[in-house]
Amino acid sequence: MSINRRDFLKIAGAAAAGSVITGALTSCKKPDVEAESVFYSTQKPDLSKYDKYYFVQVNADKCQKCGTCRKHCPTGIINGSETEPYKVLDNAGCVFCGQCLINCPYGAIDEKVSFIDEIFKAAKDADKVVVAMPAPSVRYSLGEPFGMKPGTHVGGKMDAALRKLGFDIIWDNQFGADLTIMEEGTELIGRITKNENPLPQFTSCCPAWVKFVESFYPELIPNLSTSKSPIGMIAPMAKTYGAANRKVDPAKMYTVGIFPCIAKKFECMRPEMNSSGFQDTDASIDTRELAYMIKKRGIDFLSLNDERPDSLLGESTGAGTIFGVNGGVMEAALRFAYEAVSGQKLNAVDFTAVRGMDGVRSASVKIPNGPEVKVCVIAGLKNAKPVIDEVKAGKSPYHFIEVMTCPGGCVNGGGQPLDPEDRLVENFFGKNPLAGS
Repeated sequence: MSINRRDFLKIAGAAAAGSVITGALTSCKKPDVEAESVFYSTQKPDLSKYDKYYFVQVNADKCQKCGTCRKHCPTGIINGSETEPYKVLDNAGCVFCGQCLINCPYGAIDEKVSFIDEIFKAAKDADKVVVAMPAPSVRYSLGEPFGMKPGTHVGGKMDAALRKLGFDIIWDNQFGADLTIMEEGTELIGRITKNENPLPQFTSCCPAWVKFVESFYPELIPNLSTSKSPIGMIAPMAKTYGAANRKVDPAKMYTVGIFPCIAKKFECMRPEMNSSGFQDTDASIDTRELAYMIKKRGIDFLSLNDERPDSLLGESTGAGTIFGVNGGVMEAALRFAYEAVSGQKLNAVDFTAVRGMDGVRSASVKIPNGPEVKVCVIAGLKNAKPVIDEVKAGKSPYHFIEVMTCPGGCVNGGGQPLDPEDRLVENFFGKNPLAGS
């Protein structure tokens, strides 16, 4: 059996900095998965305004009552028994991470929201300018459904495939990641040096984590960074600065986010994501859906010559690239803060202390001419409670805390390719279209 991505996680994202982030999920601190979640059992949220957004559901006809979904659910919102099929108890408490979906061994979790047909229709509309905005992690996993080794970088082929699918412009979401880092890093410096807003500062780029805080710990909302996520940055720029530069009527621009994540669909549908004067992101798909679209159109992915994203909003740095791996947001922010505060250029850009797949990882970084910054990286939402409890009690030693809902980070997101060797791949697309056939 070939190694699968969930144990691979040697994402090449740090290659731009001259190194590779390594680690496997087997090194994580594992929670007691048999116990009921302390989150949902003690604090049931009121998020009735989100009740209409059902992104994942258990298919009762396929459910084998094994309980795997409950073991991987970070909020305890899925439950059942040996006699009753599992189900989502209350959609308001679901953070839409999709860990239940990618870990179900029977293909019994369905993804319920898809924009595929709408995107195909937009691509055929001569009156629309269709813009693709792929996230960093997608280019390291899109090759899997086409038989390529997990972690292979296929960014060039991805861009070529997107153009063959009818996308008029490709503006890279890694550009948005760079913007997020500059904003988040600047905010962190202000919080530390000028007491602007409370410490510690939590990252805000993971929509499942943000929804979790809103649902279960609203008192910690002031601790979330006020910075938008990468898609929250680049999408409105596409319909303002980008549209003006390309002389495109923003009302005719149709923007598509491409993510390793189901929760990103929820984020882009949130009504406040309209700072461009329009819905910033018109549609969202995940890596699985992009692979399906490529196969549906009969594109020979493996034979494609590499292409590049479009200029203007298509360039990015290595800091944006590592966003999709656990510790990557923290490392990128530290790089920015180090140079911004010290006035010195980093000779070695790697902060290896924040890398790794441990459930909770901490480090301390001394910035010349500045403070010693204490940071914490949380891999997987189930590992967050002890750190959250410290923050609530006013006993947290940290200045900055990164939380990624999915163990390992976005590379292991709920929208990533399904491993045909360890599960039955059947979902709303039809019988097994994404297993490398």
